[in-house]
Amino acid sequence: MVETNKPTLVILAAGMGSRYGGLKQIDVFTPEGDTIIDFSIFDALQAGFGKFVFIIRKSFEKEFRAKIDHKLEGKAEVAYVYQEFDSVPKKYIDPERTKPWGTGHALLMAKDVVNENFAIINADDFYGREAFMVMAKSLSEKDKTSYDFNMMAYLLKNTVSDHGHVARGECEVDANGYLKDVTERTHIEKIDGQLMRKDANGKFIPIDGDTIVSMNFWGFTPKCFEFGGELFDAFLKVNKNNPKAEFFIPYVVNEILRSDIASVEVLKSDAQWFGVTYKEDKEIVEAAIGKLKAQGVYPTKLW
Repeated sequence: MVETNKPTLVILAAGMGSRYGGLKQIDVFTPEGDTIIDFSIFDALQAGFGKFVFIIRKSFEKEFRAKIDHKLEGKAEVAYVYQEFDSVPKKYIDPERTKPWGTGHALLMAKDVVNENFAIINADDFYGREAFMVMAKSLSEKDKTSYDFNMMAYLLKNTVSDHGHVARGECEVDANGYLKDVTERTHIEKIDGQLMRKDANGKFIPIDGDTIVSMNFWGFTPKCFEFGGELFDAFLKVNKNNPKAEFFIPYVVNEILRSDIASVEVLKSDAQWFGVTYKEDKEIVEAAIGKLKAQGVYPTKLW
């Protein structure tokens, strides 16, 4: 019989928001003072998630917890993981580095506090309640000792900014709805109305707006932590002196896909996605959230 438990939600919130110009994970987007994380938590609670793990940096812990902890008190278990640029073996610490090692590093950091099936998301993306409902249902039905993972899919054209380039995981999906490959595209930009991406040589080439992309909304069992450790060590060996190198979740996922024991099902949802990469995106997100509140999708006061 499949073991069912309330899944955990891991929230990636250690980023520095360099393109945004500040800590967008604790910026407010409504007159009531709501952050984007508030809506993810609210939706996840409604969907049945029972535990929340926040991956943050110690430098803003006090400010972050002041915004979050009281909202979840009595509602769910809460844990914190600290991802710093020096959260690696001493031999790989680069004094020139000022930021953490990326989302794949953050995923591996969570292994000591996550023993349940879990989803992992970005702090600065609004995924929509239906997406959380679909993910929670899938995770609750999985045996946590299985290697059956999944991801929430979005169309590229619905996830780009009008104000600069974005990074997205370009996905190749087979006829049965399973992921075959994911490639991290670190520079996708709308130029004269056309979506373009940079190739390995920095040259712009077109990319289809209907391309399926990952928005870092993945569903895993604890078995995922078996992958990635050796991969990250190999990555560090090569990139220890590169202060801009990042170890992304797609690197770990591709390691999963290369195995003969694991699979990643591609889930789909009609939920509306929006997010903030640049300061100029904020007005669009504020208007979208305001509309959802006006329609009664969310109460005026979430908490």
